[in-house]
Amino acid sequence: MPKSSKVTQREQSNEPVTESVADLLALEEPVDYRHSVLNVAGENWSKQQPDVEEPVEDRPAWNNKLQYILAQIGYSVGLGNVWRFPYLCQKNGGGAYLVPYLILLILIGIPLFFLELAVGQRIRRGSIGVWNYVCPRLGGIGFASCLVCLFVGLYYNVIIGWSIFYFFKSFQYPLPWSECPLLKNGSVATVEPECDKSSATTYFWYRDALEISNSISESGGLNWRMTLCLLAAWTFVCLAMIKGIQSSGKVMYFSSLFPYVVLICFLIRGLLLRGAVDGIVHMFTPKLDKMLDLQVWREAATQVFFALGLGFGGVIAFSSYNKQDNNCHFDAALVSFINFFTSVLATLVVFAVLGFKANVMNEKCVIENAEKILGYLNSNVLSHALIPPQVNFSHLTSKDYTEMYGVIKTVKKDHFQKLGLDPCLLEDELDKSVQGTGLAFIAFTEAMTHFPASPFWSVMFFLMLINLGLGSMIGTMAGITTPIIDMFKVRKEALTVGCCIFAFLVGLIFVQRSGNYFVNMFDDYSATLPLTLVVILENIAVAWIYGTKKFMQELTEMLGFRPYRFYFYTWKYISPICMAGLMTASVIQLVVSPPGYNAWIREEAAEKFLYYPKWAMGVLVSLIILAILPLPVVFILRQFHLISDGSNALSVTYKKGRMMKDISNLEDNDETRFILSKVPSEAPSPMPTHRSYLGPGTTSPMEMSNVANGRYSGGYLTATTPESEL
Repeated sequence: MPKSSKVTQREQSNEPVTESVADLLALEEPVDYRHSVLNVAGENWSKQQPDVEEPVEDRPAWNNKLQYILAQIGYSVGLGNVWRFPYLCQKNGGGAYLVPYLILLILIGIPLFFLELAVGQRIRRGSIGVWNYVCPRLGGIGFASCLVCLFVGLYYNVIIGWSIFYFFKSFQYPLPWSECPLLKNGSVATVEPECDKSSATTYFWYRDALEISNSISESGGLNWRMTLCLLAAWTFVCLAMIKGIQSSGKVMYFSSLFPYVVLICFLIRGLLLRGAVDGIVHMFTPKLDKMLDLQVWREAATQVFFALGLGFGGVIAFSSYNKQDNNCHFDAALVSFINFFTSVLATLVVFAVLGFKANVMNEKCVIENAEKILGYLNSNVLSHALIPPQVNFSHLTSKDYTEMYGVIKTVKKDHFQKLGLDPCLLEDELDKSVQGTGLAFIAFTEAMTHFPASPFWSVMFFLMLINLGLGSMIGTMAGITTPIIDMFKVRKEALTVGCCIFAFLVGLIFVQRSGNYFVNMFDDYSATLPLTLVVILENIAVAWIYGTKKFMQELTEMLGFRPYRFYFYTWKYISPICMAGLMTASVIQLVVSPPGYNAWIREEAAEKFLYYPKWAMGVLVSLIILAILPLPVVFILRQFHLISDGSNALSVTYKKGRMMKDISNLEDNDETRFILSKVPSEAPSPMPTHRSYLGPGTTSPMEMSNVANGRYSGGYLTATTPESEL
C-alpha cells in the first residue's frame, strides 16, 4: 500500500484521518478467491507461521458512527426524494400512492435494507465479493448491479445538468420564469399564447430550458445550453471521483442539514400561499381505483429500491467499513425513516404549490368561460333567466360559476356541446397538473416567485439539488469503477476519466430536444425490472441458499440480540412472494399494455400521452435485457465450470486482531460443500462457529450459553474464530 495512503497514515499516526466516501470505496481490496483459503482449524497464527511475517490488511473504517449514518443518508437521500417521489405521488393519485409505498417500505424496503447492511458489515466486501461468496452461481448479481448503476448514472446526471442551468438562471431579478414573455407586433404587445394557456414556470421549463419537441421521434438536434450543463455536471463528478471530497465534520454536517433547512423554509412559505391546503388535502386523499392499479404498486416498489439504494451495491459497500459490533438493525430503521420523512417533506412542498397553481388556473378558467357566457347572453344565444340572481360577473366565484354551469347544462342539454363551456373544477386541475419529470422544477420554481428575495432562495434551492445529486452520483459511479479496478487493476484516474467521457458522449441523447422523453424511458424501464430481479435474487441467496435460520443466528451473535421474528418471516416468505408478484405483474403489463410517455404538444400547450414507436420499444427492451444478462451468463459459466466460481479459495486468518491472508489451496471438488453444504463441519460459515438457530420462538444462542466474542467490542475477532470476519 502506498506510503501516502490514508490507511498507512492511520497506522503511523494517532491523529484521526478523515476519508470521503469515494476514498473508502477506492481503497476496497479485491478478494483473491483463487489463492486464498479459509483457516477452519482455528489454530493460533504464531504456530502456523512462526518465521514468516505477512503484510497486515487493515481495512479502512469510518471515523465515527455519525459519519457513517450521514454517508448512508447522503447516498440514499438524493434527487429522487425531491424530484422522483413527488412526481410519482402526483402521477399516481397522491394518497393512493402513499399507501402502497408505505406498505412496501415496511414489507420489502426495511427488511432488505437491513439484509444488505448486515451482509456487507459481516462479510466485509463489496457487492461482487459478497454475492460471489454467498452463492457463486448467483455472482452475476454484482455485475448486474454495475450495469444498473451505469444506466441510472447516465440520466441522473442530466438532472444535475438541469439544476446547473437553473442555478445560473437564478442570478436575475425578477426570475426569468416569473412572468410570461411578451410578443411585440409594432406597438402592440401580446402574451405568448403557449405560456398564456399553461403558466410562466411551465413555459420556461419546456420551451426555454428543454426547448422540447412534440414527440420522441422528433430529435430537433442538440440543445447546446443543456449540452454545456451536462458537460459541467460530468466534469464535477469526474473531479470528485479522482480527488475525493474530504468529508470533514463541518462540511458533512452542512451538506446533510442544509437540504432540510431549505425544504422547511419552502414548506412554510408554500403553506401561506392561497389554495395550498387544497393541494395538501389532495395529496392525502387516497383514490381506491388507483390503489387497485398494479402500475401504482410497481412504481411504488421501484421507488422503494431507488430511495434506499437497494440492489445498487452502494449500501453493501458502505456497511462493509463498519465494525462487527455495529448495530446495523438500528441503522436500517433510522435511515429508512429519515429517507421517508425527506420524501414526504418534499412532497408536501410540491403539493402545497400545486394547490396554489390549481387555484390560479381554475380562476383563469372561470374568467375565460364567464366571458363566453356574457357573449352568449349579449347575442341572445342564452337567456338572462338562466343566470342565478346572486351571480355577479364582475366578482364571479368558482362556486357561482359551478352553479351557473349546472343550470345551463341542464336546460340546454341538447345544444350544450356547441357552447364549448368547461366545468372549471378545482379537482380536475389538481388531477391534470402532472408535468412529468419536471414536476419538482415547475412546482418549486413557482414557489420561488412568491418569496421575498426570490433569486437568493432560487440559488439556494438549486445549489441544494446539485449537492444532493453529486452525493448520489459519486456513490453510483463508485459502484461502476470499484469492481473494475478490483478485477483488472487499472489506474483509478484513467478509468474514471474514461468512464465520464463515455457517459457524457452516450448522454448526449438526453440533451436533444427530445431528450426529456429518453429520460422518462430510462427512469421508467432501464432499472425497474432489473432492480426488482436483482433484489429478489439477493433475498433468495441469503434466505434460501445460505439459510434464514443460519443467517438469523449470525445476526444474533454479531448484534448481541436476536432480531425480531418479523425479519425471519419477511426474508423467508413475504418479501420474495411480494417481489415475485410485482415482477410477474410488471412483465404482464409490459406485454399487454404498450408503454408510452407524456409528450408536450406545443400547439395545445398541454401534455398528451403517446405510445413509444417500434424503434423506441426496441431500445427499451434492449436496456432491460442488457441489464439482466449477467445473471444467466454467470450462472451458466459457473454451473458448467467454464470459469472458476471462486468459492473454494476464500479465507483469511488473523494476527493481533487483524485480518491476514493465508496462501494455500483447497481441492477443486470442495467448492460445493464449502458454500452449500448443510453439515457444519464440512461447510465453514463466513460467520463465527455457533449452535443451531431453530427459527422464531426458539432460544437465542446468546441465551443458551456465553459465547466468546458474542459482541465484539473492538470490531475484530481473535484467532480462535478466524473465519468470523468474512
